[in-house]
Parts: sequence; C-alpha cells; structure tokens
Amino acid sequence: MPDAPPPVTLQPIGVVRSPYKTTRDCPRQGPGEPVVSVIEIAPAWTEGLDGLRPGQDLWVICHLRVDGPVRLTVHPRGDRSRPARGVLATRSPRRPCPLSLTLVRVVEIKGGRITVRGLEMIDGTPVLDIKPYLAGVDTPQEGEGG
Repeated sequence: MPDAPPPVTLQPIGVVRSPYKTTRDCPRQGPGEPVVSVIEIAPAWTEGLDGLRPGQDLWVICHLRVDGPVRLTVHPRGDRSRPARGVLATRSPRRPCPLSLTLVRVVEIKGGRITVRGLEMIDGTPVLDIKPYLAGVDTPQEGEGG
C-alpha cells in the first residue's frame, strides 16, 4: 500500500449563517430548497467578491462538520434496501476528506455577505472557496456522466 499523501491545511474564507442547527435539520440536497442562507466572507477576502451578482449560480465548497467515523462503504442516501457502495461513489458526508460542493443561486450581495438559495449547510459551517458556475464547462459533454 502506498504511503498517504502529506496533510493539507486549508484556511476558511468565510462561514455559513443558516437556519439549520443540526444535520437532521438539513435537506438531503439543497438546490430545490427555498430557504436562504448567508455566506459571511472574512474581511480579508471581500475584495474577491467583485464581479459576483444576484441571479448568478455559484459553487460553494465547505468543510463538513461530521460526527462519527469515516465509512468507506455506505448505503446510498442511508437507504439499507440499496446495496452498499464505496463512499467515493456517493454523496455521503462521512468521507475521507469531508468537503461539500453545492450549487447555489445568489439572491443578494451586501458588503461581505452573500445571500444564497440552495445551501444545505449547518449554521457555522466553514466556507473554503466559492467559484462561478460556468454552463459550458460545468455540464457533462454528450456521452459522459454517471
């Protein structure tokens, strides 16, 4: 077995402010959710928001606060009637590196606060990065996909 890669240290650029207080409160997948959340960007990074606008779709990368051990095999969506699969073939939060990738829609931007729709994160979740959704780049080409 090869040696593990060296550890990586990441510094959050902000934090999620949402109505969800526990994982049980969060919906399974956020984009269809009407609830709005706010991403508070740290003052050192607010200049990086220049060019974002309401109505725009963004990818938000967060560090998940997960209770419990990593599981290398899981039943998709916790449904034990479905066969267990490798965690990397699912969206389970109990991953080797608990990161989330969520597509959100910008509702409003005021200073270092981005109000978004579709972010199913617990209040206080660290935000690691934000990237614009690019229609021609972020959609699979014909014949690709899972």
